Amino acid sequence: MAWIDRLRSGLGRSRNGLIGSLRSGLSEEHDATSDPAEMIEEALIASDIGPELAAAIAEEAIASARGRRPALEDVLSQLRRILLERLEGCEKPLRLRADGEPTVILLCGVNGAGKTTTLAKLSSQLLGPDGSPSRPAVFAAADTFRAAAIEQLEVWGARVGAELVRHQLGADPSAVVYDAIGRVERTGGVLFIDTAGRLQTNHNLMEELQKIERTAEKRLGRPVDERLLVLDATTGQNGLSQGQRFHEAVNLTGIVITKLDGTARGGIVVSVWERLRVPLMYIGVGEARDDLRPFSVQQFVDALLEQPAPSQAR
Repeated sequence: MAWIDRLRSGLGRSRNGLIGSLRSGLSEEHDATSDPAEMIEEALIASDIGPELAAAIAEEAIASARGRRPALEDVLSQLRRILLERLEGCEKPLRLRADGEPTVILLCGVNGAGKTTTLAKLSSQLLGPDGSPSRPAVFAAADTFRAAAIEQLEVWGARVGAELVRHQLGADPSAVVYDAIGRVERTGGVLFIDTAGRLQTNHNLMEELQKIERTAEKRLGRPVDERLLVLDATTGQNGLSQGQRFHEAVNLTGIVITKLDGTARGGIVVSVWERLRVPLMYIGVGEARDDLRPFSVQQFVDALLEQPAPSQAR
C-alpha cells in the first residue's frame, strides 16, 4: 500500500468523526437558529484542537459566509486553506551531517510513546537498496532501568545492522552515551540515543535527561544534532504539556507524532505546532517499518479533510 493510502487509512477515524460532525451540524435538518461557528468549533475541539484555537479557526472558516448558513463543501475548503496556512513552516528534514563528523540523535518522551520503535524505524531509513546501512548506525541503550528496553534495542539493532552500546542494568545513562559517542566517532555514521521514558512532571528524571545532553555535548564539543520528542497522539491535549516540559529541558529540535491511527484524533498535530512551534518531523500511523514517514503538511491536510465518496458517505 502506498504511503498516502496508509496515511488516509490511519487518519480515517479522525476524518470521519470531523466531517461527520460538520455534516450533521450544517445540514438543513439541524436547528436553523444554531450558530454555525459554534458547531464548527465543537467539531474541531472533538478532533483534539484546543478550545481557543478551535474558536479562532471556526470564526475564520465562516467569515466568507456573510450571515448565511455555509455549505459543508465551503467549510471544508476554508478549513483546508486555514490549516495549510497555520501549519506553514512546520516541516523539517532530519539533519544528517555531511562534514565527516558523526550525526547524533537523542530521542526522549514518556513511557509508551514509542521511542525505541521510532528509533529503529528511523535507523531503518538509512538502509540502502541492498538492505545494508548507507551509514554505520550505533544504538546507545541509555534506558538502563528496564532490561526489556535494552533487549528490544538489541533485537532491532540486529535487524538493521546497527551496533549496540550497552552497560549493565541500572548503570548511569550518561556513561552509556559517553561510550557510544566514542564508538560512533571511530566508525562514523549516526548515533541514536534511546532514553528512559519519564513523565514530564518527574523533576529528577528530567534533570537526568539534561545530564545526558550535557555529557553528549561535552564529549562531542558541540550540541547533539537532533533532540526529538516522541509524542503518542492518543494522549491528546496532554501531549502539549509533555511537549512544553521536554522543550524547556532540552530545547527540542523536532517532534515525532506516533499512533495517529486507532483512537487518536488528528487535530493534535495542529495544536502541537501552534503551541510549541517545534518542527513536526515525522508522523506514524502504524507498527510497520514504513508506517513512519517525514511529515508533509499537504499530505496531512488532504488526508484529514478528504470527503468520502458518495457511496461511502451514506
